[in-house]
Amino acid sequence: MKRTNGLPEPEERLFQIDQDVQILCHCHWQPERQKPLTMMIVHGLEGSSNSQYVIGTGSRAWARGWNVVRMNIRGCGGTEHLSSTLYHSGLSQDVEKLVAGMIASDGLRQVALVGFSMGGNQVLRAIGQWGTNAPPELIAAATVSPACDLAISSDRIHAAANSMYEWWFLLSLRRSFRRKSRLWPGLYDPALLKNVHSVRDFDEHITARYMGFAGAADYYDKASSSHVLDRIAIPTLVIHSDDDPFVVISAESQRKLMENSNVTFLQTRHGGHCAFIAEPSADGRDDGRWAERKVVDFLAQVEASAVR
Repeated sequence: MKRTNGLPEPEERLFQIDQDVQILCHCHWQPERQKPLTMMIVHGLEGSSNSQYVIGTGSRAWARGWNVVRMNIRGCGGTEHLSSTLYHSGLSQDVEKLVAGMIASDGLRQVALVGFSMGGNQVLRAIGQWGTNAPPELIAAATVSPACDLAISSDRIHAAANSMYEWWFLLSLRRSFRRKSRLWPGLYDPALLKNVHSVRDFDEHITARYMGFAGAADYYDKASSSHVLDRIAIPTLVIHSDDDPFVVISAESQRKLMENSNVTFLQTRHGGHCAFIAEPSADGRDDGRWAERKVVDFLAQVEASAVR
């Protein structure tokens, strides 16, 4: 469902992450950009800075007087030409470098990270790996439907009941890989797609092969943020629904989240994947996107506490 876009025209910025790797961000700056909170939003698998949940959350943040930075994960959002590599769920270093780079270049005083699905895993992995060494300007994080246990989520999406979701992701992943192979001739072999009939197959034959993992199992283990959830040391919101069709948070990961005093873990019975639709407000001011509202309200509370 399309959100109302309340964001002004963005400033397009390219950030050098590595050799042959740039990421494109769409930035919306309030006057005197150093003063307000800056919300950096990371999208999900095969999404982009234009994904509807990114636009919706960003619009709410802008209305509160915050800066908004919509990040395209490397190679996403039509930016395959900007990165010689593929992308994957564990590239939290891109998030870390973006945060550090923007604080340095723009003098940002307060930053909050927001991630959805795969982007949620990257955000949790970044702040978990930082632990108590996160930049002091990073005051909070929030994630919706984070894919922090990749192996069991890969199994879930392959279940017969979820074939429609897997088919959609596979179609998009195959299309993206073919574009990549055309843009970077000699680096990627599109013939490998003949072995791909599931998301796990794609990660076994494509992601793992080209991103330095021994196989899909090795990739899922090393890229999952589940290993560092207990090390999160800044105020963090995690929203997850029991009826999410393909993202599963293991009992052990749930325990880590609930036992970490820095984490607010909101687990609902219903909400699906990055959906969480509630009744719109009678006055029309709220469109009923419950999770997006919760994210902004949570960050506003942290911001208010930080100024005291």
